[in-house]
Amino acid sequence: MKTIFIVDDNATNLVAARNVLDETYKTYSMPSAEKMFQLLEKITPDLILLDIEMPEMGGFEAIKILKSKPETKDIPVVFLTASHVSEDRLEGLTLGAVDYISKPFVPALLLQRINRNLG
Repeated sequence: MKTIFIVDDNATNLVAARNVLDETYKTYSMPSAEKMFQLLEKITPDLILLDIEMPEMGGFEAIKILKSKPETKDIPVVFLTASHVSEDRLEGLTLGAVDYISKPFVPALLLQRINRNLG
């Protein structure tokens, strides 16, 4: 079973994503990029769902760190975002994200996009 990290500071979003993904994937949800980096020391996921706007460390800063390390640079990152600003999407893709999913997300679309990015 493939593993997905769900990183979002909003507990409702974490629960909603887990409810969609738990039947198909092993999921770990965490409220911050800092917690994600702690868990990455023990577990390497097959994909990371990463919120852009979080306190302390946002998604753009987190993906820069992920892509700079040999052990995490190849993990696909899909941004979860409430932003509809084209520049944000372009920046995320430029930094190495493989996809974007708008919040609030449609459960079937979330599952389809993740399935596509995991091959």
